[in-house]
Amino acid sequence: MVLHVLEEMRIRALGVIDDAVVELSPGFTAVTGETGAGKTMVVTSLGLLLGGRADAALVRIGAKAAVVEGRLTVDARSAAAVRAEEAGAELDDGVLLISRTLSAEGRSRAHVGGRSVPVGLLGELADDLVAVHGQTDQQGLLRPARQRQALDRYAGAAVAGPLEKYAGAYRRLRAVSAELEELTTRARERAQEADLLRFGIEEVAAAEPRPGEDEELAAEAERLGHAEALASAAAVAHAALAGNPEDPEGVDAATLVAGAHRAVEAVRSHDQALAGLADRIGEVGILLSDVAGDLAGYADNLDADPIRLAAVEERRATLSQLTRKYGETIADVLAWAEQGAARLAELDGDDDRIGELTAEHDALRAELGELAQALTDARTEAAGRFAEAVTAELASLAMPHARVTFAIRQTETEGDGIEVGGRPVAFGPHGADEVELLLAPHPGAPPRPIAKGASGGELSRVMLAVEVVFAGSDPVPTYLFDEVDAGVGGKAAVEVGRRLARLARSAQVVVVTHLPQVAAFADRHLVVEKTNDGSVTRSGVKVMEGEDRVRELSRMLAGQEDSELARAHAEELLEAARAGR
Repeated sequence: MVLHVLEEMRIRALGVIDDAVVELSPGFTAVTGETGAGKTMVVTSLGLLLGGRADAALVRIGAKAAVVEGRLTVDARSAAAVRAEEAGAELDDGVLLISRTLSAEGRSRAHVGGRSVPVGLLGELADDLVAVHGQTDQQGLLRPARQRQALDRYAGAAVAGPLEKYAGAYRRLRAVSAELEELTTRARERAQEADLLRFGIEEVAAAEPRPGEDEELAAEAERLGHAEALASAAAVAHAALAGNPEDPEGVDAATLVAGAHRAVEAVRSHDQALAGLADRIGEVGILLSDVAGDLAGYADNLDADPIRLAAVEERRATLSQLTRKYGETIADVLAWAEQGAARLAELDGDDDRIGELTAEHDALRAELGELAQALTDARTEAAGRFAEAVTAELASLAMPHARVTFAIRQTETEGDGIEVGGRPVAFGPHGADEVELLLAPHPGAPPRPIAKGASGGELSRVMLAVEVVFAGSDPVPTYLFDEVDAGVGGKAAVEVGRRLARLARSAQVVVVTHLPQVAAFADRHLVVEKTNDGSVTRSGVKVMEGEDRVRELSRMLAGQEDSELARAHAEELLEAARAGR
């Protein structure tokens, strides 16, 4: 039973299309039209719906936005359905609604299952739902890198497993090589850094600074430098508080406070408020006595020692040299010394580290050689099966004598290669293999790269054959082919149409084509029609059935819709297609 993924696509204000509905059914749908612009716009719309690049130029002039909406049927257990639900989308009886809005200013928005989502999610869903192929994909198939990717995709787990291990080892080798190069090429700079660190650490160690010592010395220098002034001030203050023995007539603060205390103490019993004041005056007297005693002791202990002051200033100069070089404070200097010691240990260990990295580098290269050989073996085995399957498909596409093979080889190098099969060969992130698809179109012709040995029509059929083989090994529910039959005609076109119809038995197939031989095999035939009112060109999509379909095939065959000969040929083509599916 065919799972029809894309049921309907609605397009509004997109290029030449304005409010068109494209209804797609299970099986094989052909899209035709008089010119390519309208058909291409249908493909462009589907590309936008599947997360393709947005271009504000696609919005019709005068319109605010272009909108593409799609209705898809998906299995609730499929990877696409699970990913959509993870993003918050909701399925309605197995139906998933997708929309893409492109504003005239270039802003793009996407919605899946009623939930706004990043546009990138559409591309993730597309990977599991639709395979889009056009003439640009044919050109891509000419590149050896794409051919290697195609072979790896066909091989599946047989290549994916070794390739994953190889890729991990390859990334580690690059990291080790980068670190090793950094250590060896910057050896001189690192040696200079180590010398500077060692000198600084030794200078700090020789000074033996203590945390906070700079602040303590600054305070001591300030006190010693003003010792006489401090002593004089303390003596004056002491005399003011406790009196001067040399001046018996002098009045001091302690005597005055004592007199005040005696005066109120004598009458305190008559008023509680005054008693409280008497207590406070007594406390003041005690405090004055304590301060006076401290001032006397301060003055006695203060020593204006010029020798000590000189020693303090010398020590401060030593510490100042350290703070000028290594930090604003002694605490900063000690932190720098600690960090510098750790860095110096790291630099001094470079030789050991270089030895470790060199050993790991050699081991990784040997491991990569073994993994690359395993990749080559897996690819060689898969290449035989892949080429045989594609060759069989080409026989069904009017190329019965063509033969496809793969050339898998490595390039020997005298430089930094790895050893594979006893030879030093170049290697990269995907292994050491160079994969090239070869085609011998007929007996006696030597196999040549398809970029050189295949005509446009042959290349179209090779690509279709490759995709059909993929459909059997790694299927997706829907395939879109945009004029992959270019350069094909006559009997070959009939065989292409027949093979697409067979592919549609197991998947939904949508083909944009200009060949009546291909369109005749379709289960559903859509025509893109243009109208022009003199100022605006619009396109619509119409389903061709019965007589309308015969007229469209007649137009495609002879350019004349009412030609009896063309009509007869069209009817004959339809009948042959029904019988030959």
